[in-house]
Amino acid sequence: MTTTESYDVVVVGCGIAGITAGLRATEQDLSVALLEKAPEDNRGGHTQFTESFRIPTADIDLDVEFNVEDYSASDFYSDIMKVTNYRADDDLAEVVTKEAAETFEWLTELGMEWEYQAPHPGYTAGRVWLDGEEMIDHYVEILEEEGVDIYYNAEAQGVDRGDDGHVEGVTAFVDGQRTQFEAEATILAAGDYGSSKEKRTRYYGRGYGNMKVRGSRYNTGEVIDAAMDVGAKSDGEWGDAHMALIDAGSPDVEGGITRIDGYQYGLILNHDGERFVDEGEDARAHTYAKFGQRIFEQPFHEAFIVVDSNVVDDVAHMGPSRAVSADSLEGLARRLDIEDVEQAVETIEAYNEACDAEAAANYDPEVLDGNETDGLDLPKSNWALPLDEPPYTGYPVTGGMTFAFGGVAITKDAEVLDTTDSVIPGLYGAGNVTGGLFYNNYPGGTGLTNAAVYGKVAAENAAAYIRSE
Repeated sequence: MTTTESYDVVVVGCGIAGITAGLRATEQDLSVALLEKAPEDNRGGHTQFTESFRIPTADIDLDVEFNVEDYSASDFYSDIMKVTNYRADDDLAEVVTKEAAETFEWLTELGMEWEYQAPHPGYTAGRVWLDGEEMIDHYVEILEEEGVDIYYNAEAQGVDRGDDGHVEGVTAFVDGQRTQFEAEATILAAGDYGSSKEKRTRYYGRGYGNMKVRGSRYNTGEVIDAAMDVGAKSDGEWGDAHMALIDAGSPDVEGGITRIDGYQYGLILNHDGERFVDEGEDARAHTYAKFGQRIFEQPFHEAFIVVDSNVVDDVAHMGPSRAVSADSLEGLARRLDIEDVEQAVETIEAYNEACDAEAAANYDPEVLDGNETDGLDLPKSNWALPLDEPPYTGYPVTGGMTFAFGGVAITKDAEVLDTTDSVIPGLYGAGNVTGGLFYNNYPGGTGLTNAAVYGKVAAENAAAYIRSE
């Protein structure tokens, strides 16, 4: 038998996109069901593993300490467009960056206490730090107090679209029982497909099924498929993703924050002893999400950060593995088990010769210093410091799946579009279930902001839609 439940709004997903949608919907005096695929102990999707929220701090007047005080909405917009090679949907980027400050203030007014952390070297964007699990717990408690019914072990498998084209809710299995959730409006906020081995292999290629997953094991994309089954248009770069540079010893799934920052001050070598990225191309926040994919495509899906004693203190090692040290470059390469030790040493020595020793004396990790190599086929564009002060330190790294860039197409008002670019009445999308904002690369901290902003936007427009019916 199928159980039927009726609400004004059904929200699919309990990460920050679903939570903000639920919170805002209750403020609109709507009855809300929130469906979470995971058990209660694992609720929150990728949000439970996050740590930062990118915001235009220059536009916020709150007693909160930020790492960068003068970061504006225009700066935020420019960063999104720059790192996506200007492919990001202009309307989506504008909404995210203009609404970020108000959304942050609203979340703060709801009692969230943010953490302050000293700025990462080379990080010029405004953001605030948080504990993802604490964030989920805090806002879920408010949802429960406001009368939102939260269903755990609730796997949404179908979007119900009526003969007149309007979406009438979703069908889910709750604790294995088929349940039809009837609703005037449906908000999809169930995250991406990046935790599915099958979809990683389908969209990224052979071997990607074995990529480590940093976040929730439950983000496997069925809700995106269900939306497209009833006519939703796909959008975004399905063959690309936020694949962060992480410790090679990270857990296979749900490892959370295991990054190694500071690679931009040293070199990254593969097992052939070769460099394959411009480590100093930009600030870490604008390269770590794409370098992970380049690393994963190297032999054995592995590479090695190499630094010397001059910059080792600027490396932030958050992974479970231990750093490796040696008094010579050859010794370090052997201890790291690099396949071609001789080539690794030659690569570093050639790099050292291409560095300007005088410019290196003015090393400043906080800014793009323009100190670049001279004469290398693959240059290093900033922080080109010779690695010549032992002991040398190395860190084995790989690429880790954070979230995929493909999803359903939405308007700037979070309405889901069909394949004729018409709005599907009663259906909204927020967060990583949607595509169109991220291409090629990702500005650090933007995923949480995008999800929070669009969860709120989706609820506001769903409420307006219900009132108009």
